[in-house]
Amino acid sequence: MEDNEVKGRKVVIDIVKANIFAIVIMVVTAIIFLVPFFWIWNDKKPMDELIGGFGDWGITFLLVIVGIVVHELIHGLTWTCYAKNGWKSISFGVIWKLLTPYCHCDEPMHIHGYMMGAMMPCIILGVIPAITALFIGSLPMLAWGIFFIAAAGGDIWITWLLTKENPKSMVLDHPSEAGFYIIDED
Repeated sequence: MEDNEVKGRKVVIDIVKANIFAIVIMVVTAIIFLVPFFWIWNDKKPMDELIGGFGDWGITFLLVIVGIVVHELIHGLTWTCYAKNGWKSISFGVIWKLLTPYCHCDEPMHIHGYMMGAMMPCIILGVIPAITALFIGSLPMLAWGIFFIAAAGGDIWITWLLTKENPKSMVLDHPSEAGFYIIDED
């Protein structure tokens, strides 16, 4: 689908800036979670147990690889709840030059549904594990959560941009760029 085929306003974000934004989110999130993590657990567990062993980190690394795919699957699963045609409207792929997997919905939906689909991977793979790690004292799980909050940097930015739009408008995922089209009600 070409830009001139869509009757809507195009809104895209720069991938390089989104990656810089993700790094900033990672640093801020690390501070937000690591300070209380060590404050809570420093005296309750020996440091080597708190940090975890090589096996813990190896498993975490392998699960991160799987989690990257699951991140996109969560986008798709959530968007199917808001897309009239369900799975028929969802596609997955990889932008090989950027080594970036993606999920795309090719039908317009209400802004609320799009935002839910955009943020759900951050919540499920990032926020929930990071908070859980604070309660159980697992640094590898905390690292997982921080990574997946940062991995949702572009999704967070897109969601923030959508908060400025008329909630009655429809949003159509951009097929080839990080962004969307806003289709205003006539």
